[in-house]
Amino acid sequence: MAELTQNEKRLLAVLEKEHKADAPHLASLLDATSEAVVQWAHLAEDKGVATVERLVAKEFVYSEEGKAYAKNGLPETQLFRFIMPGTTLADLQKHEAFRIGFGQLRKKGLVKVDGTSVVKIPGASTDADEAALNHPTASDPRTKELIRRGIVQESETVRYAIAITPAGLSLAKKGLDLREESGTLTREQILTGAWKTANLRRYDVTKLPKKAYPGKIHPYQRIIAEMREILLEMGFTELYGGIVQQSYWNFDVLFQPQDHPAREMQDTFYLKETLPLPKGYEKVKAMHETGGETSSTGWGGVWKEEKAEQCVLRTHTTSVSIQHLAKNPNPPVKAFCVGRVYRRETIDTTHLAEFEQLEGIVMDEGVTFGNLLGILREFYHRMGFEGVRFKPSYYPYTEPSLDAEVFVEGIGWMEMGGAGVFREEVTAPLGINYPVLAWGLGVSRIAMLRLGLKDLRYLHRSDVAFLRETPALRYTKGGE
Repeated sequence: MAELTQNEKRLLAVLEKEHKADAPHLASLLDATSEAVVQWAHLAEDKGVATVERLVAKEFVYSEEGKAYAKNGLPETQLFRFIMPGTTLADLQKHEAFRIGFGQLRKKGLVKVDGTSVVKIPGASTDADEAALNHPTASDPRTKELIRRGIVQESETVRYAIAITPAGLSLAKKGLDLREESGTLTREQILTGAWKTANLRRYDVTKLPKKAYPGKIHPYQRIIAEMREILLEMGFTELYGGIVQQSYWNFDVLFQPQDHPAREMQDTFYLKETLPLPKGYEKVKAMHETGGETSSTGWGGVWKEEKAEQCVLRTHTTSVSIQHLAKNPNPPVKAFCVGRVYRRETIDTTHLAEFEQLEGIVMDEGVTFGNLLGILREFYHRMGFEGVRFKPSYYPYTEPSLDAEVFVEGIGWMEMGGAGVFREEVTAPLGINYPVLAWGLGVSRIAMLRLGLKDLRYLHRSDVAFLRETPALRYTKGGE
């Protein structure tokens, strides 16, 4: 048996008389906190001289709203009592419990509306609901409904019962050295030799220290930083741009027609602000209407300046990349942008109205579609995905276009993002005469895979347990 610490000995000395007691009682006898006594008891339990029993008790308590209902009755009960022969819906609407109570009466099938009158269903009663309110139990579905409505709350209390074992009792009867222990040696003890008779505390080097939770960067931000570092090491330059973009740069320059579904109000956040179009916008207008000076026929129709002037919350970071290309039409250009984008999505496990996107572009003499595949494969390999494959796809501003997929153990192939070579309709109006490779991917999808999450919303929740238990990323870079 490992040697006991002074606090464990003190605990055993008390338990020799008490045999079994709650932590608060023992704490009062030992002049300590209940938490400290439980900690000592667990250490003593590891050595077989004590036992610790965790006792959980559940009880139901009323919310402030519930206290009023317990006194006066549930809203549906109050309204139910008010209904008499000839009572009309207009009469009920005057009752203070109508807003909540009438819906509950209809939901539970206790009343029906007959013309303008409201009548009770024969045999209907709220007695069972009132009984559940006055005496809630965990097994009663009515209690669960009251909890859902915020009327009753489930409370859990935990207490610890600590007892001495036969081995501990035998050890206590032999006598315990309760002298104060010394955890450190002073200069005086060493010089005078007092250390020889001091009651020194023994240390167990095999015991793990108490887990510490130091401050650290959010797991999602660490993954974004890792992507940024990989691209910088691959020779890319990082771009920055505002989240508010002109429709001209967000849509029109990218050869997205002005009647495209993605430009509708239900898909894009439009702002009331507008900005004047930049110099040379006429070439983009001509490209949309007739194909300009290229072999393209454009989209036809009429291109409206006022629609291009509208400001939006950027729907992709490509709006930043294309502006960089417009200012730097000569090679080489090798840049990326990672930032938040905004789309009017219905929020669920796989969709958010705002999320991060990573966008990259490469423009140089002689670069090919094969170079694009190589860049993407290298990036995903460095992110830790061994299996990477590509399939043909369609995007309005690239041709040819592709979707990149990675293989995830236990899930299979997952789509990560799209890529392609900018179409002539995009580059020609900007005076770019060289091929431009472009690609974009959803950062949050990679983060979900890396963190083992099934719900995108967890990336933005302040779940302390999740933040504590997610280790700081220490990745081994792959690549070819």
